[in-house]
Amino acid sequence: MRKVILDTETTGLDFRTGDRVIEIGCVELRGRQLTGQRFHAYINPGREVPQGAIEIHGLTNEFLADKPKFAEVAAGFIEFIRGAELVIHNAAFDVGFLDNELGLLQLENIDQLCGEVIDTLRMAREMRPGKKNNLNALCAEFGVDNSGRQVHGALLDAELLAEVYLAMTRGQNSLEIDFASAPVDYSAGGTRQRPPLVVLRAGADELAEHARVLGEIARESKGRCLWRDLENAPGMG
Repeated sequence: MRKVILDTETTGLDFRTGDRVIEIGCVELRGRQLTGQRFHAYINPGREVPQGAIEIHGLTNEFLADKPKFAEVAAGFIEFIRGAELVIHNAAFDVGFLDNELGLLQLENIDQLCGEVIDTLRMAREMRPGKKNNLNALCAEFGVDNSGRQVHGALLDAELLAEVYLAMTRGQNSLEIDFASAPVDYSAGGTRQRPPLVVLRAGADELAEHARVLGEIARESKGRCLWRDLENAPGMG
């Protein structure tokens, strides 16, 4: 049940061309509750941070000059994430950078240190096809206050992502089995009474929005939209 919500900031977009991690932010989630436990570090990358990257996260070369190197924070970082499920937005990006940093020190990679890696960007694309799914868009969608997010910051973004992830997975609570609850007694031969089934019909606005979303899916998939195929199938609709 232990999850770690993780985000990084970097000097650029590709570790294979020498870009490095300059900030790591992690928050801990247990039983769908934030515990208050966190890991946060600014890191001296040992190279210049381009101006374009500084405009995104605000971490200047002067600010990072006296910060520790990754080798100095690696042990604490590994201790914090070991054995946890990681929740990351656009996981391939962060995991690639972190595996590069760990590999330079000949340490275990993320796959060896942790269990599953959950990519919230992939989840969002499945839930909201055809829509923007960056962190700001998801905060707006799920009512998460991101008014303090003037620039990207690993710890703040990890905290926001934790709230977004909880909102995105809220319905999964119903799948949890409560073994402490009292069992239903059928020994007397009685039957369990179900409440009447309520059918809610879609309104005209909802049907129009449904058709719009299917149109976006069809365009993205070059005309292959399974839902439309099923609606047009004989006996359906």
